[in-house]
Amino acid sequence: MAKAYEYLTSGYNKDISKVLNGAIFNEDYDEMVLVRNIDFYSMCEHHMLPFFGKVHIAYIPDGKIVGLSKLPRIVEVFARRLQVQERMTKEIADTINEHLKPRGVAVVSEAYHMCMMMRGVEKQNSSTTSSTMHGVFKTDPKTRVEFLSLIRANDSRLI
Repeated sequence: MAKAYEYLTSGYNKDISKVLNGAIFNEDYDEMVLVRNIDFYSMCEHHMLPFFGKVHIAYIPDGKIVGLSKLPRIVEVFARRLQVQERMTKEIADTINEHLKPRGVAVVSEAYHMCMMMRGVEKQNSSTTSSTMHGVFKTDPKTRVEFLSLIRANDSRLI
């Protein structure tokens, strides 16, 4: 059990700079970059029960892009901590904003909480959505709507 909890809380021992590993590149690209449906598993800090779901991340570069695999790695760092969904969502957005300094960043997380499903209200079909927006995602309604519509679009698999 101790090893399981050590793994489930391993995000405390991660350094974001090492996770990014220099994978920030200069690029003249100024349109939205979106990675959606990033799976995550975390532990509620109040009840020590899991919550899990998906995170959607978008940013609009301002001269710098990040290796796409780094976005799920950032999610993993914050999910692997005793957590609340709202804080996790904000930490992901704030980290991307700090390291890339984009024109804007948006993060939406959708999750099922075992603390609501197994105990308390025992509502198995309830889910929670939280969001954090910075820059143009916060100030420009058209950019925000574009992001929100893209994360709601039907999953169109390339293969």
